[in-house]
Amino acid sequence: MSLEQLNLFGLDDIQPVRLPDGVRELTIQQRFEAFHALNPWVMRHLERLVQDAIDRGFQRIGIGMLFELLRYRYGEATRGDEFRLNNDYRSRYVRKLISSRPDWADFFEIRALRAA
Repeated sequence: MSLEQLNLFGLDDIQPVRLPDGVRELTIQQRFEAFHALNPWVMRHLERLVQDAIDRGFQRIGIGMLFELLRYRYGEATRGDEFRLNNDYRSRYVRKLISSRPDWADFFEIRALRAA
């Protein structure tokens, strides 16, 4: 999203963050950890969405659905990545959610990570 597009939505104070050269050389895990440190609100909102889904009787929860809800509902700008909410981080957030709330493990399907 360009700065002009951000201004259309009244977000004049948000400045795009430029990643340092060589950031693509970092692993997905390293990029995720940096993103998470810059955007702690993402985890808080994911936790709320998971709890809401459980309260509504969901037996299975997909992280893709949660990411799309975050994008739609909150529309908050994130920092530290060229994407507002990078799909590369989905599996990392699921693992983080389960790590913080082991009782949620049965609601998610976990596959082996393909890349570090």
